[in-house]
Amino acid sequence: MPEKDVVERARRDAEEGKSPSTQAGEFVREEFEHVREGKHGARSPQQAIAIGLSKARRAGIKLPAPKKARTSRRTRSQAQRDLAKGRSGKSKRTSARRSRATSRALRRESSRSASRSAISRQARRSAKRRGASSRRSAARRAARTRRRRR
Repeated sequence: MPEKDVVERARRDAEEGKSPSTQAGEFVREEFEHVREGKHGARSPQQAIAIGLSKARRAGIKLPAPKKARTSRRTRSQAQRDLAKGRSGKSKRTSARRSRATSRALRRESSRSASRSAISRQARRSAKRRGASSRRSAARRAARTRRRRR
């Protein structure tokens, strides 16, 4: 269950007209925080991101399932299930046994996957998959944001 302030920040992003992926970023950030705090671990930064995106979809953020080219059928169908769960509004509680099994499995994983270097590696890897022009525009946006913050 995502924390209330995370849902609130995501809702604020939606009201400001920001993209669904930006709204979902709040949930991913929360997941990385959980790994850092030692609430649980993750096998890789990608797993932490996937958990965050799943929580976002279940919380009602209209983040579409990933495209066919990059992901397995299982991942896509899980994303579609999460979306449907988010749309329905009502959520059935996970059984205690299942919840406990999940959190135990995650607790066995490392917390290194949320380190600054691991996240940086993941960001660079995913940026390389994008085209040069999209990377350039992202860098310009980042520079503009940094300028505004000074």
